[in-house]
Amino acid sequence: MDFGKNLQYLRRLSKNLTQEDLAEKLNVSRQTVSKWETGEALPEMDKALELCKIFNCSLDNLFRDVMPVSDKMYSNLRLEKVKAFRYIMHTVLSSCPEDDALNRIFTYAKKFGIENPKVIGWDFPFLSQEQKNVYHMHGYTAALILPDEIKIECKELPIYQQEEHNYAAIHIEHPFDNPFSTIPGAYRTLNDFMKVNGWEHEDKNIIPCFETAGETMDVYIACK
Repeated sequence: MDFGKNLQYLRRLSKNLTQEDLAEKLNVSRQTVSKWETGEALPEMDKALELCKIFNCSLDNLFRDVMPVSDKMYSNLRLEKVKAFRYIMHTVLSSCPEDDALNRIFTYAKKFGIENPKVIGWDFPFLSQEQKNVYHMHGYTAALILPDEIKIECKELPIYQQEEHNYAAIHIEHPFDNPFSTIPGAYRTLNDFMKVNGWEHEDKNIIPCFETAGETMDVYIACK
């Protein structure tokens, strides 16, 4: 049973709720919450149901799920207001599209004379079942955020505008040590973070989610 670890995880996602804060909400002592988290005791059913209400989860989530442990791999979990920006983007569909998409965008950055370019990327979702199942393809979009002082006309690619918007975000210090686990885990943690705090996903007229390119990574999911 992973109840204690799950409780710790949910409490930290809930606006850094302390053991004392949670104990006050439940009308129990801090020591009781501590014993729940260390596995020395379990809550009575009425308290378990209160916990589900506080963290917007089910009893199965709380007692049976193996939730991610964010402390070791991730940091700076936050709600961030991302300022408006202009960008160009390039999408590649292949069995391994990320490097090709990113390389093309970095080539554009060099062409425009942009030093230390800020590049982001996200999975391209609009593939047919044949492309995915028969040809084992997936899509990836890389985008170059254009500095305000750079005025360019790009005939090859249109320039897009993203307005200021709120994003749930998280930092990964070593994303490529185990990328097939660490990066999806960051998205799962952000989804949990949003659910616990009652924030809904936004996917209209906005980049729904993206990650920064580099040796370290920040992952973002748009919130309403």
